[in-house]
Amino acid sequence: MISSILVANRGEIACRVFRTCREAGIRTVAVHSDADENALHGREAHAAGRAPAPARAARHAPAPPPPPPGGAPSGGVALPGATPAQTYLRGDLVVKAALSAGADAVHPGYGFLSENADFARAVLDAGLVWIGPPPEAIEAMASKTRAKKLMGLAPLVEVTAGDLPVLVKAAAGGGGRGMRIVRELAALETELEAARAEALSAFGDGEVFVEPYVEGGRHVEVQILADTHGTVWALGTRDCSLQRRHQKVIEEAPAPGLGQPLTDTLYDLSVRAARAVDYVGAGTVEFLIADGTAHFLEMNTRLQVEHPVTEAVFGIDLVALQIRVAEGAALDDAPPPARGHAVEARLYAEDPAAVWAPQTGTLHRLAVPDGVRLDSGYGDGDRIGVHYDPMLAKAVAHAPTRAQALRTLAGALERADIHGPVTNRDLLVRSLRHPEFAEGRMDTGFYDRHLAVLTPPAADPYAPLAAALADAHGRSRFGGWRNLPSQPQTRRYLMAGQEHEVRYRHTREGLAAEGVRVVSADAALVVLEADGVRERFRVARHGDQVYVNSTALTALPRFPEPTAGHAPGSLLAPMPGTVVRVAEGLAEGVRVEAGRPLLWLEAMKMEHRISAPAGGTLTALHVVPGQQVEMGALLAVVDDDVPG
Repeated sequence: MISSILVANRGEIACRVFRTCREAGIRTVAVHSDADENALHGREAHAAGRAPAPARAARHAPAPPPPPPGGAPSGGVALPGATPAQTYLRGDLVVKAALSAGADAVHPGYGFLSENADFARAVLDAGLVWIGPPPEAIEAMASKTRAKKLMGLAPLVEVTAGDLPVLVKAAAGGGGRGMRIVRELAALETELEAARAEALSAFGDGEVFVEPYVEGGRHVEVQILADTHGTVWALGTRDCSLQRRHQKVIEEAPAPGLGQPLTDTLYDLSVRAARAVDYVGAGTVEFLIADGTAHFLEMNTRLQVEHPVTEAVFGIDLVALQIRVAEGAALDDAPPPARGHAVEARLYAEDPAAVWAPQTGTLHRLAVPDGVRLDSGYGDGDRIGVHYDPMLAKAVAHAPTRAQALRTLAGALERADIHGPVTNRDLLVRSLRHPEFAEGRMDTGFYDRHLAVLTPPAADPYAPLAAALADAHGRSRFGGWRNLPSQPQTRRYLMAGQEHEVRYRHTREGLAAEGVRVVSADAALVVLEADGVRERFRVARHGDQVYVNSTALTALPRFPEPTAGHAPGSLLAPMPGTVVRVAEGLAEGVRVEAGRPLLWLEAMKMEHRISAPAGGTLTALHVVPGQQVEMGALLAVVDDDVPG
């Protein structure tokens, strides 16, 4: 029996595994980088000796309250460094950590080393239990090129104009990193180079390949679970078609509208793939469905981010089953029956309206209404940095029907308290309510078609007034109400990119504003009535940031400070990150064309290309590869007035 598990991962998946371990009475060990010194997953592992949380709390909420972020540091074992290559991708350090902490098993989570056969072997060679498939199965399937050959497929070797569009794809790993769509043959070499660099940084493996890109397909996958006794479960289908940057955003189970014959085909192919490599444990076989035909994509030899929707539909705990299988237990002959429908939305710290730019800062509060499962790797007050994926949490709703599940999740996200950096919350709510998605007619091009109508920032017209009234609560006690008419008080806020000025007065009866009746107002709750309708506004303030229900505002100073300007043609960092590459031959005095890629910035495990805004001469280059920059930092200047 396993008594102590080290999770070779971080964030949400580490916290997820720890919750199951607490329910089973299994001791947990975390590893953490310097950047994660006070991270939630380390704090939860440090508290593993506490009594297990009740089943409902473990299923629907984060673990019992951890020490405050500024208090006790993370538990577990430190991996010196900040980047993945220095820390979570160092299998030797992780195995050493497991041994030094007295763990007898390792769970890889997903990402990082989860599909690394050499790491699995190192764990086994150290005498530890590996909670995953055999290294040989990982080796056969973790490389997408080898997996395709095993399934009788082959990547493109010679790409011609007739093959376009094509998809450049990393052979290892997942999560959309190392992937590029190429529609022009002239861009192929540049995209191959960019994909190799990104894959090497994310997975330690720069191998990439090229395959045809299928337009308008649906991304559908099958969850499998196999034991060491020859039983393989096919645990339903999942639709993961809503994606950005080839990373999944909304997933659901079962995949709607497939029909039984196609579903049976997917099950047969998935079980056949698992048996072909003597698979053990949890895994996922992924397909692209186009014109009623299933195209094999890959087999992920690990747990998937979207596994909670399968757990909800089948009423199981996949992590608990992974542990049982690793202990040698046999699965039942067939899985439990599926019930209802589940949908999951990934909450990212990113701005969809700004090319999905990742965001950093302090997450002051994250809470969703009861009835929705929240899996998160962050606690209130935690800092969101630049080193890792920008996913904050996953919210999951389960209901008897798909329509009910979508409505429940959209409503919960709309009412959630999310105080901190910009997130994709509004995009998620609008996506769940979009007619094309609600009717199950989506495909992987959903955001390419609809992003413009899904990204306008949400703005409640009464939010600035509510913020001002909450701020003014109690001010009338100082100086007192006077019998003479007074000038209105004013406050200015930035909301949805627009400046708003609001006016209110202190009267004998209390606070008053034009056009509405102020029913009540205090620092945390304002009630307004307009046209006979009362509305409640929950108000929270963190410095200059004010949150009114789900609307974010910035309180502006009465007298704005002058801001320094930048010369025309200045290229500013759109987010904090690391300069990973500079275009070959780029130097001051070089003439560049409009749109030419100049440098690449990596933030939160994604590469962002910085291109010349116009043709001209590069008059300044302020960065070099490896340099970390803050958001808004001046990277380079292209002057179109300087003769070439």
